[in-house]
Amino acid sequence: MEHFDVRGLSCAACCARVEKAVSQVEGVTSCSVNLLTNSLVVEGQVDPSQIVLAVKKAGYEANEKAKEQASFPKDKQTKPFEEAMKAYQKRLWASLAFLFCLMFLSMGQRMFALPLPNCLQNNALALGLTQMLLALFVMIINQSFFIRGFQGLWHRASNMDTLIAIGSLCAFGYSVAMLYQMTQAYIDMDFAKATALQEEFYFESAAMVLTLITFGKLLEQKAKGKTTSALQGLLQLAPKTATLLRDGKQETVGVEMVKKDDIFVVRPGEQIPVDGVIVSGYGSVDEQSLTGESIPFDKKEGDIVYAGTLNQEGFLTCQATRVGQDTTLSQIIQLVSDTASQKAPIARIADRVSGFFVPVVMTIAALTFIIWMLLGQSVGFSLARAICVLVISCPCALGLATPVAIMVGNGKAAKHGILFKTATALENAGKAKILVLDKTGTITKGLPEVTHLYPMDFLSEQDLLSLAYALEKNSEHPLSRAIVAKAKEQKLPEDANVSDFVAVAGRGLCAKWDGKAYFGGNVEYISSKVAIPASFLEKAKKDAREGKTTIYFADENRFCGCIAISDQIKVDSAFAIKQCKNLGLEVVMLTGDQEDTAKAIAQRVGITQVIAKVLPTQKQQVIDDLQKKGLVMMVGDGMNDAPALTKADIGLAIGQGADIAMDAADVVLMKNSLTCVPAAIVLSRKTLKNIYENLFWAFFYNLLCIPLAAGCLIAPFGLKLHPMFAAAAMSLSSFCVVCNALRLNYCKIYDTKKENNLDLENQKLPNEEDKTMEQVMKIEGMMCGHCQMRVQKALEGIEGVTKAQVSHETKQAIVTTSEKVTQEQLTKAVEDQGYQVVSVTQMK
Repeated sequence: MEHFDVRGLSCAACCARVEKAVSQVEGVTSCSVNLLTNSLVVEGQVDPSQIVLAVKKAGYEANEKAKEQASFPKDKQTKPFEEAMKAYQKRLWASLAFLFCLMFLSMGQRMFALPLPNCLQNNALALGLTQMLLALFVMIINQSFFIRGFQGLWHRASNMDTLIAIGSLCAFGYSVAMLYQMTQAYIDMDFAKATALQEEFYFESAAMVLTLITFGKLLEQKAKGKTTSALQGLLQLAPKTATLLRDGKQETVGVEMVKKDDIFVVRPGEQIPVDGVIVSGYGSVDEQSLTGESIPFDKKEGDIVYAGTLNQEGFLTCQATRVGQDTTLSQIIQLVSDTASQKAPIARIADRVSGFFVPVVMTIAALTFIIWMLLGQSVGFSLARAICVLVISCPCALGLATPVAIMVGNGKAAKHGILFKTATALENAGKAKILVLDKTGTITKGLPEVTHLYPMDFLSEQDLLSLAYALEKNSEHPLSRAIVAKAKEQKLPEDANVSDFVAVAGRGLCAKWDGKAYFGGNVEYISSKVAIPASFLEKAKKDAREGKTTIYFADENRFCGCIAISDQIKVDSAFAIKQCKNLGLEVVMLTGDQEDTAKAIAQRVGITQVIAKVLPTQKQQVIDDLQKKGLVMMVGDGMNDAPALTKADIGLAIGQGADIAMDAADVVLMKNSLTCVPAAIVLSRKTLKNIYENLFWAFFYNLLCIPLAAGCLIAPFGLKLHPMFAAAAMSLSSFCVVCNALRLNYCKIYDTKKENNLDLENQKLPNEEDKTMEQVMKIEGMMCGHCQMRVQKALEGIEGVTKAQVSHETKQAIVTTSEKVTQEQLTKAVEDQGYQVVSVTQMK
């Protein structure tokens, strides 16, 4: 994908002309011109110089953006709006100065009886010459309209500037012709005729049209600048310096000097300069700028930190892992910038119209002049109607209707941690009919824990765990990580002699341990190797009804046992799924897990349609079948979800997922929460509605105003439009379209009503018999809201704790737990965070 800056664009017709010229270059597969950012994006294998040449032949100028500029926009990329505003301001003030004098001379005496200078008093010829010079000055100040307009005409690519230039020049030319007639009247000593010819001057119209269009352009540029506020906000997040640790000394350098594997430090209150991993220290990091999550994250050794986030407290020593253009912040900026440069499919409506809009308007203007002349009207009257048609038509509004809404909508999404990779994804997300959700890591937290060990009689629980650890430690599957974590918790040895490790996708794995083959996986996989006792199958069914997953293990000759693993459901999953249903989506769970386990999880979150025991390669076929019923949106987080994400009409990769899933998805959700899914759908629908509104008003404006300008309403209603009012209407039309798009900044995409929020943590599993109780803890050492959040997270991380209400003000925590949770567990969890537990009291 190559990025180019294009100069000379003024309306949708310009964009259509450039796209047509570039698409004809050999090797170009697709191209898109954005009127909002004056940018061109080209895909295909082609020499950039050929693109520049094609744009030049079309009558415009282009230059290739530097790769580092395209992939990591600098502040200077937001300056064109500011520079354009300053240029229009200068032109506007200069034009107004001359226009004021011109209006005073042309209308001051006739309409308001204002006195004229003695040299112009009763001297119609001198008055006409002075008006001509003043109008000429305004035309010279705004010469860019004429240059671009007639360049477009010369290249047979007429545009908005062509309409303005012809309209203003016609008014000026006709007035000059009347001025020459006035000179002849003075030669003929016909002073009455000379005075009467003053009524035929349109010098003020010629100047007023240009001034009002300039004023409209100024308003438009100001509004355009506001549409890029999200991108500017991201750019401002980019750190400028970093503190490197070299030879035991701290050295402050520019962030561009940081290299991969460099060690850097971050003090409290400082921004993290690049992506990295903490090698020592503890801190509280605010990642709201990237994820939209307002609660800071506690970070410790081994945790990942991201560029542009803020270390609120604690001293961190980190090792750089991603620098420059590779940081997460740089990639987010790249996505936002690229999406803003692309066109949504709905833009094709405006593209088709803009291709012939200007020629049609010019034809209507010519016909208007001819028809009024045939009806017996004067040249001045007929010309005024034709000029009105030229200057009131607005192809610019058509060109801005889609990109401004895409820019604002995508910017708002980025602020909430929702990254649309393409404009097509932003448009189609709201059209989805079926929502397919992966289970592990999407509906659930993706942090499973071992709950039960069921060994055969010839093995102890520790022997079974050792066997499982030896097999699973080489796997990246979330369930494998749960077994590894349990083994490390029990400090089992890591020196197992394992070889020939093979992962069987969607089924399990096998390896040789001390020369003997061992297997681990689901019931089908292990059943194909050895017989599984019925008592173990019964235990697994009971666990499955409680939402647990069972992993079976065997050696070459016999069954060894199984391990039950539980993955907690995210607290907001049920709420998010309810929202998606309220939006009219059919929700489906698609998982490779056992059917009983999947149904238990589905029941808790409100999903009725479950497709379980599906291999990664089979997920594509499931998506294909569902697509027959409508547009399918798939949400996943793992490597095994990548094929389905690619196959779906809209693929969403949820935060903290595998890189391959992120690459395969159309939308990336930075926040690890399903609530972003309905938010993305709502934002897409609101953006699409905004685009429809913009296109409607752009079309409706022209359909209404062109007949009015042509004089069609003079006979029935007596409505006649003056050229200066036509110019004012045209200049405000684009401004209104941009302002309508800016309304997206104020729309609500999250449902924050408390009564709609489902308290999942208080829901009980099917067949769950544990009774809950409340325990009140007195805790010393909590000083602020951050301390409160740390304690709450620690308590809620204990299996069996369903809710923890913590207050640093009252120095206590009210914890809702099952009977299995002991006071010692609660005390240990809090004291591990550095706080002192004074007492724990059970409430009746």
